[in-house]
Amino acid sequence: METKTARLTVLIDPVKKKAFETLCAAQDKTPSQIVRQMIRDYLHKHEVGYATRPKV
Repeated sequence: METKTARLTVLIDPVKKKAFETLCAAQDKTPSQIVRQMIRDYLHKHEVGYATRPKV
């Protein structure tokens, strides 16, 4: 898992934001958890590799 975090600001329609937050809560997940998973899935779909741990 990543050791540092970075902020990503996204503009979204307030109605969609509320619906997303409601769905996340119903699944006992935070919006951040879902967005991080969507990003991982998108990168995987497009075969983009990335390092998640620093090389020792």
